[in-house]
Amino acid sequence: MIKSAFNESRRITSAPRVKQHVVGGGFLLVVLLLIGSLLYSTISWMWDDQRLPLSKIVLQGELHYVSALDVQRAFAQLGHVGTFMSQDVDALQQVAESIPWVSHASIRKQWPDTVKVFLTEHQAQAIWNGNALLNDQGQIFDGDIGKLDQERVKLYGPADTNQEVLNVWRDISPKFTTLNLTITSLVLNDRRAWQIILDNGIRLELGKESLQERIERFVSLYKNLGSDTQRVSYIDLRYDTGAAIGWFPEQELEQENTDD
Repeated sequence: MIKSAFNESRRITSAPRVKQHVVGGGFLLVVLLLIGSLLYSTISWMWDDQRLPLSKIVLQGELHYVSALDVQRAFAQLGHVGTFMSQDVDALQQVAESIPWVSHASIRKQWPDTVKVFLTEHQAQAIWNGNALLNDQGQIFDGDIGKLDQERVKLYGPADTNQEVLNVWRDISPKFTTLNLTITSLVLNDRRAWQIILDNGIRLELGKESLQERIERFVSLYKNLGSDTQRVSYIDLRYDTGAAIGWFPEQELEQENTDD
């Protein structure tokens, strides 16, 4: 009898605790649902195309050939630039780096509606095969040659020789500078023979072999020509020793002097 009364007492005292747990659990569930609903609404609002659109472009970098209009036109290729939250920065970077003069692009979004675009331009070292440009790394890029702010050397060569031809030009140019001459064109033809055009109009035929030795031979020969250098049309150095010199006809020289 005493045991039965004890059990009944336990059931009576535990009932309010169960009620408290149920009420507490229900309250927690309601709170979680409210938080989840609030998060969903906030995220939906931020990803809505009508909310937080990326509408401003801030262009940065030391730029000579790329304008804000070029960047706007490039981004227009995406069809639609998304919101602050939805737009993929990598996609913007890829499009920015498709602009011909752009070597590297760094993109950053700034709350709430701004895209910051930092661009690094190619440094044009030479005109390649008449219709492209080489940067200081010897890479080909498709910049507008007409935009160049000063003359560049013209380099020519077969496919995949752009780095080689640029390196040779850099290596041999100082030897001509000592003569107050400048290389305007350097050609590596399909037979792997070298040709140089100088700023005074002289053409050098250097052949396939002993390039450095033949240039040294030209330097020595040029110093000995003195004032006769203005009569030289070309110098063929494709010999083991010596060189063949082609001279302008006298009447052509007289005509040139008259034109001057």
